[in-house]
Order: sequence, then C-alpha cells, then structure tokens
Amino acid sequence: MHAPSRRGLLSLAAALATPLASPRPAAARPAMAQGGEPAWPDRSLRIIVPVAPGGSLDILGRSVARALTGPLGQPVVVENHTGAGSNIAFELTARAKPDGLTILVGSDPLTINPSLYAKIGFDPVRDFAPIAELVRAPQVLVVKNGLEAGDLASYRRLAQEMAGGTTLASQGNGSIGHLGGIMLGQALGFTTTHVPYRGGGPAVVDLVAGHIDSLLVTLPAAIEHIREGRIRALAVTGLSRSPALPAVPTVAESGFPGFEVVTWQGLLAPAGTPEPILERLHAETRTAMARPEVGDNLRAQGFELAAGSRADFAALVRAEAARWPAIVRASGARVD
Repeated sequence: MHAPSRRGLLSLAAALATPLASPRPAAARPAMAQGGEPAWPDRSLRIIVPVAPGGSLDILGRSVARALTGPLGQPVVVENHTGAGSNIAFELTARAKPDGLTILVGSDPLTINPSLYAKIGFDPVRDFAPIAELVRAPQVLVVKNGLEAGDLASYRRLAQEMAGGTTLASQGNGSIGHLGGIMLGQALGFTTTHVPYRGGGPAVVDLVAGHIDSLLVTLPAAIEHIREGRIRALAVTGLSRSPALPAVPTVAESGFPGFEVVTWQGLLAPAGTPEPILERLHAETRTAMARPEVGDNLRAQGFELAAGSRADFAALVRAEAARWPAIVRASGARVD
C-alpha cells in the first residue's frame, strides 16, 4: 500500500476540520422544548378570515396577525377564504391539522349557519377549540348619500312607500347583518330587498358608489367612510351608543326599545389542538390586545374589547349555537 501524499494528508485534514453541511442554517432551527421536542411554533402560522379584505373580521385578523408575529417568533399570515356564507373557511379550519398553526377568526355565522344551510360540513361546538373572544361590535344601518332618509323614522317611511322596498345589503347570506336586517324589518314594519356580499368591505364599496340603497354591517367595516362623509349612519344596533360614533342614535332610542343585535368575534383552532398551545395562544393574544397600539386602535374603529377565559368563550359559542335556531326559524331565512 502506498503512503498518502502530503497533498492527500492536507485534504483529509481539511475535510475533518470542516463541519458537515446542514440542510438549513443553525439559526433557522427551532429551539428545543423540555423533553427534546421542537418548540412551538417552528414555522409560520396562518389566520383564516372568512370574508373579503376590508370587512370587520379582516380588520381584526390583520391586527391580531401583526401583534402575534413578534411574540411567537414566526410570521403570522392572513388568508382570506370567502364563499358559501363563510362555510368554506369554517370547513377548512375544522379539517386542518390540529397543530396550532391554523387559526380562524370566527364570528356569529359559525353558530348561525348550521340552522340556515340544509347541508353543513362542521359542528360549531364539536369541531373547534375556542382560544379567545376578542371583540364585540354593533351593526350600523348606513345609507348612500342622496337617499332621502335622515333618520330611522324617515328610512322606515321610504321603505314602506317604495315599490319592492329599498335594497338592504349585508356581508353575506346568513350573516348577522342579513338576519339583523330581517329582524329590523319585522320590528319596524317594512320590507327590503336583500343584497348579499362576500364580506362587509365589498358591500361598503358598492354603497359608497351608490349601487345599493342601504347596508346593515358591523360598525368597523364602515366607520371610516361614515367619518369621511361618503355614507351616512342612521342607527346602531347596540343598547347604548357606540363611543366611536357618539352622535349616532341606537335603534332602541329611535322608538323601538329592546332592539339589540351585537356581533362577537374571536379566535378558534381545530378541535384536538394541544392544550399547551391553546393556552399560549390565549395568553399571547390577551397580552397583544392590552397594548395601546392594538386595543386603542380597535376601539377607535368601533370595536368593544372583550375579556374572559377560554372557558368563557367556549360557553359563549355553546350558548350562541343553542340560541340561533329559533331566531332563524322565526325569520324564515334559508339558504340551500
């Protein structure tokens, strides 16, 4: 056997001194949790928003995504999945891997739709793990500039006098705006032609353009257009006036006491998501919402910040799932 050359020995020494190639830089590897398991999260998260950009759920989802990106150490990306009255987003989340990397911004349609649609691919209680209720907000009745209605009473007269009634849009079939519009018409004694949209954002755009007469939508989706004078607010559906629009009366004080339609919005994960992940998401979300740059901004847009534990939110979802069937039956609303 020949002795290795000096050049060969140098090459061998260099090879032994060089670390083995890694499939990714060491800095990109996830930290290790106790027990040697990779820490969570080890890659980006996605927040599923069931409406088009511009609506109140989208505003909330993007606010939360920005606030969580730093504390979680991974990007938090918003994905808008519209259609079928939000059922596409709900079913996508319900079927997602329960690893804490898919989070839904849910609201009333999650608990309304099982009573509204003949076929549904999820159960609002069984298929979701509530993380945190984030906000509540009233609906606001807004009209296009040029419509001869300066308050709720004149809107009622106009709707009664017009053949076929005015067009009253909502953020979608079965949405809180849709059912709230039916309830408003029943309480005030008028009929309208419902125009559904895929979210409050597109509906507001069409109202500003004058393509529809009126819209019942969650306040944050319309508040900037109201402030800028592009559309007019006639009434809000909470029992008290919104601090964000103190000059706008409630439906109740406009002559219809007891009328209230308020939406809830919060974060949910697929059922089966591990408890430690749910607890961390709850804690990080609560911390984020307490920051002035997050909470104050949401309040300025017409949201009312919610509090409470995961158990409180789970109880709300159960109560809402039990509440809506009777209301949907009474309204006569149905989507095939």
